[in-house]
Amino acid sequence: MDTGQILADILVGGELKIHLIGVAGSGMSGIAGLLIALGHHVSGSDKARTVEIDRLEKLGLKFHLGQNAANISEADLIIFSSAIRPGNPEYDEALRTNRNMVRRADALAAIMNCKKGIVVCGMHGKTTTSSMTAHVLKVGGLHPSHYVGAEIPILGTNANWDPEGEFFVAEGDESDGTLAFYHPEHAIVLNIEEEHLDYYADLAAIEAVFNQLLSQTRGKVIFNADDPNATRICSGHPGAVSYGESHTAFYRFDDLHAKDFQSHFRVLRGGEPLGAVTLNVPGKHNVSNAVGVIALATELGVPFPKIAEALESFRGAKRRFEIKYRSDRYMVVDDYGHHPSEVKATLATAKNTGRKRVLCMFQPHRYSRTEKLKEEFGRAFHHADLAIIADVYAASEVPIPGVSGQTIVDEMIREGHEDAKFQPDRKKIALEIGRALEPGDVVLSLGAGNIHESASILARDIKQLDELQTVMGAGLIKLYEPLSKHTTMRVGGPAQFWAEPETEEAFARLVRFCTLNEIPIFVLGRGSNLLVRDGGIRGVVVHLSRGEFKKVEVRDGKIHAGVGVKQKELAYAARDAEIGGFEWFEGIPGNVGGALRMNAGAMGGETFRQVVSVRYIDPHGNFHMKTPGEMDVHYRHCGTLEKNYAVSATFVGHPSTPEEIEKLLEASTQKRRTSQPRESSAGCCFKNPEQCPAGKLVDELGLKGARIGGAKVSEIHGNFLVNDGAATAADVLALIAHVKEVALRERGIKLETEVQIVGDEKGIHD
Repeated sequence: MDTGQILADILVGGELKIHLIGVAGSGMSGIAGLLIALGHHVSGSDKARTVEIDRLEKLGLKFHLGQNAANISEADLIIFSSAIRPGNPEYDEALRTNRNMVRRADALAAIMNCKKGIVVCGMHGKTTTSSMTAHVLKVGGLHPSHYVGAEIPILGTNANWDPEGEFFVAEGDESDGTLAFYHPEHAIVLNIEEEHLDYYADLAAIEAVFNQLLSQTRGKVIFNADDPNATRICSGHPGAVSYGESHTAFYRFDDLHAKDFQSHFRVLRGGEPLGAVTLNVPGKHNVSNAVGVIALATELGVPFPKIAEALESFRGAKRRFEIKYRSDRYMVVDDYGHHPSEVKATLATAKNTGRKRVLCMFQPHRYSRTEKLKEEFGRAFHHADLAIIADVYAASEVPIPGVSGQTIVDEMIREGHEDAKFQPDRKKIALEIGRALEPGDVVLSLGAGNIHESASILARDIKQLDELQTVMGAGLIKLYEPLSKHTTMRVGGPAQFWAEPETEEAFARLVRFCTLNEIPIFVLGRGSNLLVRDGGIRGVVVHLSRGEFKKVEVRDGKIHAGVGVKQKELAYAARDAEIGGFEWFEGIPGNVGGALRMNAGAMGGETFRQVVSVRYIDPHGNFHMKTPGEMDVHYRHCGTLEKNYAVSATFVGHPSTPEEIEKLLEASTQKRRTSQPRESSAGCCFKNPEQCPAGKLVDELGLKGARIGGAKVSEIHGNFLVNDGAATAADVLALIAHVKEVALRERGIKLETEVQIVGDEKGIHD
């Protein structure tokens, strides 16, 4: 049986065994659905299972996870996607056994010929316009079948066969020349320009394929009069009908204005008004696409009121200006656009949403496109207030030396775009955009690769950010704050959410919300005696450094201090009130909250010896007040505050003279200056073992000055590990492990860390 005969059998709905290689792709899954509807026995294979595969299995698809030569053993016909190449075991087996094979486009063309085909083609806007066409004709009562290249919620599926209707709407793919396979009744030509330069030599080669399609189109050719190449190529066709904003267009739109993500405009036919339209898809380019659909539907006899009704109810395809999240504060949008024209149009749409700034993350698609259109890309980001460019999504291409995301950034800088940056690690792009986020911003992800995954992460976290801000009220909430800025060691990854409440009640609401929603919460003071791993901390990191938490008062000889008060500030407040006993606090670079949690001490002093009472919040947001005797207090540890959160404390000292206090303060300052390193550190790293002080032990082991990466053992004090300015948390942890190993091997002493180690080794989004 030859290929022509097999395709003829497809046209009449013969029961064949058909296997699809790469069936999980959006295009191939659509073909599978159509073949099942035509009565064939359909099987398929792919590297991963999708929701669409689950749906098709219920309709009769036999799915193989993974690709194996045995999968094609019973197939009468094999269909393969454009992504399948020699080396695929099923493809190679089909060639070896001389099986009947056709490309996806061959199969689609054959299926389309069962009905009157309508091909929507062009470099940009095909998916939205073809789905819009199918929806309008459906509402207009024409029962169209359809095939589009993405998930279309309003259509229910990306492909559908309706036996009642005479029309078949299909998105025509020009990327590999297969557009020339189609012999449609009608065509909509959106735009023609240089694209897919990995396949085509130049614009002339692209135009040759479009000319071939037009020569095979029997009825109407609806073309965009605002596109010079489409006008030049299409206007001579006997069925040519123009549309657009141009006054030369037969179907024309004017009076365009946008409101609440809707486009409102008027349509004229031959200079005579047809009526007003509301389109629920933003952007001038989508208005133009809609007018092309209006032109076709009108020529097919669909009444204008029905067309207007359909367009107002239309909702776009996935990844076509898809709003992932929207609130009064923020918006996140994802779009498939990857050509300079698409980037420019989508950014203009985002800018016109009325938001304060547009933060864009873009993933170039293919090295060949990036190289040949780099200048156009450099001019495409005018509407982006901040643009972070990822590395190139290869799409099976071999890398071109010297071509990367930096290629586009260089061109953008030449065009005067100051806020452009190349970030080769895609996982870090969401972090950088999130850190830059301000209320009023819109975040836009662009690209045909996997950049949409970053948009989904941001949408999820921004939604949570909004919820946390609403719950907390007064105060600051931010995404992905680098914790290296808030620890004395100056290392550590980001906080997923960084919160600075201003009142105890706001903090209590935040704690209660996090407990109820199982969101991890961690309270960070000044970051001393703390080592945060490079992956950062998931959940909410609370920094009690504002408002009520910074208050310190002296009443009746006692000092009342919020947990955000620095220990040095506590010492000087006591001095001003002529209260002694607090001088040792001056030498500890932490705050009251950390001192309470750790029962910090120095120079013979210890925090809880001077505490009268502690006010704290439990995990349910309830307030408690307890004395030290009612709390679980130990050396360098307070068990009560492991799962509860101190908000303030009352301290007591003893009467003293200003002269005596100043003398002791100066002694504390001098001791710190002479015995502690000035480099960034977390304070004493190890608890003192029974045998001898940890610093003396490290000194005796000859480990002073030992280094791993940017972390080293201080040469001033052996119990301090310091950051020379370039250390990572991984460096510090490796050095801790080294010191422990040497101490155990050489002296039989098992050192324990005094510094608290928290956070993830991997990133917060891994």
